Amino acid sequence: MKLKIDWKSKDAKEVKEVENEKRRRFFELSGKYGFTAALAAAGAGTLLSPEASAQTARDEKEREDAAKYQAIIATAYRLEQQIGLPYAVSETKNNIQNMTNGKVYVKVAANKVLGGGTELAKKTQANTIQIGQHSISNLAPYAKEVDLINLPYWCADNQQFNNLVHSDAWKDLVEKPAAENGYKIFSYLTFDPRTTSVGAKFDEPIRVPSDLKGVKFRVPGSKILAQLYTLLGANPTPIAWGETAPAIKSGVADALDPSIEGLWVFGFGDILNWVTFSAPVPDGNVLTMSKTWFDSLDSETQEQIDFAADVTTRQQLASVPAARAYVMADMAKAGVQYYVPTADERAQWVEAAGHQRSEWDPFKVELAGSKKNFDRLVEAANTFAGYYVHDLKA
Repeated sequence: MKLKIDWKSKDAKEVKEVENEKRRRFFELSGKYGFTAALAAAGAGTLLSPEASAQTARDEKEREDAAKYQAIIATAYRLEQQIGLPYAVSETKNNIQNMTNGKVYVKVAANKVLGGGTELAKKTQANTIQIGQHSISNLAPYAKEVDLINLPYWCADNQQFNNLVHSDAWKDLVEKPAAENGYKIFSYLTFDPRTTSVGAKFDEPIRVPSDLKGVKFRVPGSKILAQLYTLLGANPTPIAWGETAPAIKSGVADALDPSIEGLWVFGFGDILNWVTFSAPVPDGNVLTMSKTWFDSLDSETQEQIDFAADVTTRQQLASVPAARAYVMADMAKAGVQYYVPTADERAQWVEAAGHQRSEWDPFKVELAGSKKNFDRLVEAANTFAGYYVHDLKA
């Protein structure tokens, strides 16, 4: 359950006063030195010390003034949420600044200040911002092959997803058309695969597909996901994301499928009873960079940014198990329970809806151009590409 604080108690009043003072200091520093400088002070834990926070902010301002190039990185999430959703914006800022020896200064725009999702993808393409953090699906209008990751049970596991997106096949089929449309990929972000998560009326977890018979499964406007849950025996129920939580609470929908990290960051811990790690498809994100901006840099800086990208990717992947553990523990406090299918049970999920079924052939041809191209991607997903990441297994 959520921590309940009695704001009438002496200790609670002191906590509230501290938080109010932090907010006051943050806004004060933002007005004097800028938002990113205030974030640096917050990250350094110096907000409650006027002298230390001012010095941190001044140091940040000096870095900004000394830089040859500037970039804006934007995310829809709050920076403190990186503990459970490791989207690597802080690492990106620090690594680019450090690897370029201060030639590039990166400003941070968090918490939907510049929008989220589709907006950030469009603004990155237009070079309105230089780096955007968003779902990998936002690249689909520019490289339709991206939607292939929503075909079930071929690149869902964390390691398979990373093998795929760092392969030559993916570079040819996805990154080349994305580059032609103004995008340079800075880093792919791994969050755990999608789940099968159910509300309070379920006393038992969803163990196998037959448990989904008659279950109203929330889906976005995706033909692929609608077919997936039809094959699994559920009743796909299209619901806009903003209406999903009320739908689960009221029984309009019974189940939904974000990753465990996604469920946590959007506050579903209070309304779910069971989360099953069914892992049908990945729930990956991406840090895209404006190719226009990148191409305007000198060659040495470009090489340094590519090195920063490699370091950021490795840091993000290393953070996945700790983030998973954090959100599972936090959601468990609210009563959420977890289930990992056994190997035999997982085989039932694959048999019922896996990519090997003929129902998926039209999607393979439409999105990959041919089944041969799709088979090339499957081979890539199962070939180690140099980046290790942890998977949750039975």
